[in-house]
Amino acid sequence: MTLQETLSHHVKKAVKSIFDAELGSVEFQATRKEFAGDITVVVFPMLRVVKGNPVQIGEQIGTYLQEHIDEVDAFNVVKGFLNLEISDRFYLDEFDVIKKQDTYGFVSTSSDTNAVMVEYSSPNTNKPLHLGHIRNIILGYSVAEILKASGKKVYKTQIINDRGIHICKSMLAWKRYGNGETPESTGIKGDKLVGNYYVKFDQEYKTEIQKLMADGLSEEEAKKQAPILLEAQDMLRSWESGDEAVVALWKTMNGWVYDGFDLTYKAMGVDFDTLYYESQTYLLGKEFVSEGLKSGVFFKKEDGSVWCDLTDEGLDEKLVLRSDGTAVYMTQDIGTAIQRVKDYPDVGGMVYTVGNEQEYHFQVLFLIIKKLGFKWAEHLYHLSYGMVDLPSGKMKSREGTVVDADDLMQEMAQTAEEISKELGKLDGYSEEEKQGLYNTIGLGALKYFILKVDPRKRILFDPKESIDFQGNTGPFIQYTYARIQSILRKAEVDQTTDISGITLHPKEKELLKQIELFPEVLQNAASNYSPALIANYIYDLVKEFNSFYQNVSILGADNETEKVFRVQLSETVGKVIKNAFRLLGIEVPERM
Repeated sequence: MTLQETLSHHVKKAVKSIFDAELGSVEFQATRKEFAGDITVVVFPMLRVVKGNPVQIGEQIGTYLQEHIDEVDAFNVVKGFLNLEISDRFYLDEFDVIKKQDTYGFVSTSSDTNAVMVEYSSPNTNKPLHLGHIRNIILGYSVAEILKASGKKVYKTQIINDRGIHICKSMLAWKRYGNGETPESTGIKGDKLVGNYYVKFDQEYKTEIQKLMADGLSEEEAKKQAPILLEAQDMLRSWESGDEAVVALWKTMNGWVYDGFDLTYKAMGVDFDTLYYESQTYLLGKEFVSEGLKSGVFFKKEDGSVWCDLTDEGLDEKLVLRSDGTAVYMTQDIGTAIQRVKDYPDVGGMVYTVGNEQEYHFQVLFLIIKKLGFKWAEHLYHLSYGMVDLPSGKMKSREGTVVDADDLMQEMAQTAEEISKELGKLDGYSEEEKQGLYNTIGLGALKYFILKVDPRKRILFDPKESIDFQGNTGPFIQYTYARIQSILRKAEVDQTTDISGITLHPKEKELLKQIELFPEVLQNAASNYSPALIANYIYDLVKEFNSFYQNVSILGADNETEKVFRVQLSETVGKVIKNAFRLLGIEVPERM
C-alpha cells in the first residue's frame, strides 16, 4: 500500500471516528517548501460532509493520525491544509523494496488485458522522412513504450500511404527525366532519390502552368490542364486498373523508398511490429462502404458518389467513395482499422499519432466505424499533436524546402561534437567512442526537446538550444546519469549493510519522495498519452539529485552505513533515469 493509500484509509477512519461522517475521497498535495511536512491533506473539500472550522478539523485529524499510525511523526495546520511529517522509517522501508527492482514502476502485462495498437510515422512513399515525421515517430514510439510499461499489451504499427496521385508524380518525373538511374548507380539513398523526382515534377508542373497562362488560360484552368498533371492522373488510372508496366515501376520505386525508410528508422532507434499498406486496405474499405450502403449507414448521390450523413452528430456529410468508384483517404482508414482487428483479435483500442490538422478527419472516422457497428470504436483515440517549426520558417515537400530527418540527426550529432569539444568533456576517448557518444547526445537532445513539450502544443525547434549541458535538456540528464555511474565505479561498499536505523538528511528525504512518485507519473503519462509527463518528471528528479549531490557527501560520508545508503540511493536514481529515458527512446551513456 502506498503512502497516500495508507493515509487516505486512516483519514477516512478519523473523520468517521471524530465526526461520524463518511468521506468519499481524500485530496493530497505536496507540502509547500516554506512549511514543515512531507505531504499535505487538503481539508477544504471535507467541509461538504464535516461542518466546522477547517483549522480545527485539521488539528483533530492530525492528532488522530499521529496517535494511530506509525508513519506520521508530527503535523501542523496552515489554514485548511494539514501538513504531515512522515517518519524516516517509512521512507527507508519503501526504499528497501524499490532498490531491489530493476524496472521499478513498470507493470507486467496481464494475459487477459486487451491490446492497444499504436500507429505512428505513416509516411507517403514519394519523399524522405522529415522534421514533421520526427515528432510523429518519436511521440508515437514513446507512447507505445509508456503504455507497455503501464501494463498494456501493445502493437506498434504504421499505414504506409503507397498509392495516389502524389506517388505517380514521382514515378512520372523519374520516367521522363531519370535516365534509368537507381540508388545504387547514384549513391543516393532511395527515399531521397524518389523525393528529388517529386520536387522535379513540381518544378516542371509550375513551368507548364506559366506557359499555359501566357497562352491565355486562367491560373485555375492552367493548373487543371497542365499536360504533366494529366499524364500523372492517367498513370494513376493505369495503376488502379493493374497495368503491368506501371505496377512494376511502382513496386520498384516504392522498394527504394522502403529501404531508405528502414535506414532512417534504425538510426532513430524505433521499430514496428506490423506494417499496413494503403494499396491493400483501401479495397477492404470499399467492401465495407458497399455493406454500409445496403444497411443504410451510407447513401448514394445522383452522380454515383457515396456519402455518410453525420449532421445528426453536429458534423457534415462525408464523402467515402467518389462518383467514379475510386477511394478517398476515409475509405482506406475504415478498411485499415477493420483489417487490424481481424489480424489481431485481442486489439481493444487504437491510438492514431497524427497532426492536429487532421482532428476533424478522425472525429468523422471514429463515428463512421461506430455506425458500422464495431464496439471497439469506443476505444479509438487520436493522439493529436502540434506542428514543429524551425527559426527559418515553414517547410514544403514539393518545393524541396523540407528539413530532412537524416540530415537533422546528422546535424544534431555534429552540434553535440562542437559543444562537447568546447567543454572539453571527452578527453581520453577513442575516436570511435566519441562518434558514438556524439550520436547518443545529439539524438537524445532532439528527442527530449520534442517530447518534453505537451503533444498538443506547437514547437519551435532550435538544435543548438536543445544541446545544452545545463537546464531542462536531454544532455543535462544524460550527464547526470554518467556522473552517477562514475560514483558507482569509485564506490566500494558492502551492499548487505543494514541501513534501517539511519536518520535521513533533508536532501535524502526529498530525493526519496521524488523517486516514489515515478509509478504514479508513469500511469498518468499512459492515461494522458503524454511522454511530456515522464520527461519533466525526470528533469525534476535530476535537479533533486544534483541538489543532494552538492549538499551531501556520498563517498566521504561520516560512517559506512551512511555511505552505503547514499551509494544505493544514487544507484536507484540512475536506474529510474535509465528506465524513464528508455520510455522516451533515449539512450544514456555510461561515461560522458
